[in-house]
Amino acid sequence: MTGTGKAGAEAALTIIIADDHPLVREALSQALRQALAGVSVIGTGDLAGARAALDGQDNVDLLILDLDMPGMDGFAGLAAVRASHPAVPVAMVSSTRDPAVMRRAIEFGAAAFVPKSAPLETIASALQAVLDGEVWLPPEADGADGAGAADAVPGDFARRVSELTPQQFRVLTLLSKGKLNKQIAHELSVGEATVKAHVTAILKKLGVRSRTQAVIAARHFAIDGP
Repeated sequence: MTGTGKAGAEAALTIIIADDHPLVREALSQALRQALAGVSVIGTGDLAGARAALDGQDNVDLLILDLDMPGMDGFAGLAAVRASHPAVPVAMVSSTRDPAVMRRAIEFGAAAFVPKSAPLETIASALQAVLDGEVWLPPEADGADGAGAADAVPGDFARRVSELTPQQFRVLTLLSKGKLNKQIAHELSVGEATVKAHVTAILKKLGVRSRTQAVIAARHFAIDGP
């Protein structure tokens, strides 16, 4: 067998596939194994499993995330993974073909957005492009101006979110769900003073002056925009 890109004989690739549909995971695994020699594929059905797999591996070459699966909460799951594992490239897969959604995924740090309806050869080509350090989007994502484009997340917000620590990101996510400091402290098993310190840091990093503004900003995580 002959590998392509980084998949040479000297080192095997480790790729995590997170999708709650077993048939989709199997199809993606098949596409990868046909295109890449010696690839090691780890499958999981939710975001928690993906994060556990990331934490349990020394080197992960690619994470494939389903946009609509347990734990994702819109783009929040993608942003959380990018904040905690910034060196791991992420390819999003989804049944949607909305150009605005595709572009917002890239704004939040994804290296690719691959429609599940694409042929396996196209999917394999897209994932290989990511492994080669490129950003990949389907043709329909280009030049689609309209109502959806106006809702795209500003690149500066995505950059600011990436500067949050994993714990600060958890606090922001809970804030966006209307949780009070006392409730957040209980859920994260920390003191209220610690939560207040996190909120202060979050406001500073996001460049906002109040919890309300932070919550409004966090709504950009929603797939259908703020």
